[in-house]
Amino acid sequence: MTLPDRALAAPLGPPAEWRVSDAPVAYEAALAAMDERVAAIVSGTAPEMVWLLEHPPLYTAGTSAKPEDLVEARFPVHQTGRGGQFTYHGPGQRVAYAMLDLNRRRPDVRAYVAALEEWIIRTLATFNVRGERREDRVGVWVRRPDKGPGFEDKIAAIGIRVRKWVTLHGIAINVEPELTHFTGIVPCGVSEQRYGVTSLTDLGLPVSMAEVDMMLRREFEAVFGPTTG
Repeated sequence: MTLPDRALAAPLGPPAEWRVSDAPVAYEAALAAMDERVAAIVSGTAPEMVWLLEHPPLYTAGTSAKPEDLVEARFPVHQTGRGGQFTYHGPGQRVAYAMLDLNRRRPDVRAYVAALEEWIIRTLATFNVRGERREDRVGVWVRRPDKGPGFEDKIAAIGIRVRKWVTLHGIAINVEPELTHFTGIVPCGVSEQRYGVTSLTDLGLPVSMAEVDMMLRREFEAVFGPTTG
């Protein structure tokens, strides 16, 4: 699915607030903060927000998670209202929670997910990484011919929830996480051996989180419109 530039850009109105947390944020605290902000966006008392952060090591179970996909509960497991299955969050992974008002943009969940994919793909491209969509698998993938024919690794995850057409949760890009931490789950329910998990560092790109944040903001504005803060 291709996406025209700025297909979900907001009409005239306040720009989305851009916030970056330097210290790790507990998952429960992040959920509570998102809930509070979304309620304020719905009521018209706060602008949209994009929140970049890292979590301590943990697993989250989306609404489609299967118990058998939790291989080993090496870290705390959190039930969450986002779509999708099991995923891992931890240090070295940039999580971006997007609280956007689709009433102002375009009330179309599929278009929104495509826009998130486009945001990730554009960001990866700035580091000369070709991220790709897959119709049968959620997230953004990179081909790994070095591992063998048909091998692909997931470099970014997407999981969202929509409440009164305001979005919660968002994306996670693997910058430099400990990849062995993903082995405690079947990530996003994809168990075939030719599909794995990778990161920018694993691909030979030791970029800093600050560099990734800079490109995330630039490419967010290309797809969704201006930010402030």
